[in-house]
Amino acid sequence: MNYFGIGMRYNDAVEQDHRLRRRIRMCYWKQWRTTRKRVGELMKHGVSEHRAVSVGMSRKGYWHLAKTEAMNVGLSNAYLKKQGLTSIRTLWIKVYYPATAR
Repeated sequence: MNYFGIGMRYNDAVEQDHRLRRRIRMCYWKQWRTTRKRVGELMKHGVSEHRAVSVGMSRKGYWHLAKTEAMNVGLSNAYLKKQGLTSIRTLWIKVYYPATAR
């Protein structure tokens, strides 16, 4: 962020943040492999049984399913932050609006 953040606009930072989170959700989806594991993990993360089964049984691609509501609820931004993911948007804000300038 220190190198590329200088030339990055706010909208670009937000877009990159969305793309990164979707990519991480896609990686989780690939990692779970089987339908049973996918449904179980989604339900463990707070998704209703009906939504978890409908998404888990879907034949859509990884990238498409990473944007579904069930994935966004199950692997929410709060969960990803708890796992250690730092938001590009907050890093951009720290670079352009440092706390010392306030």
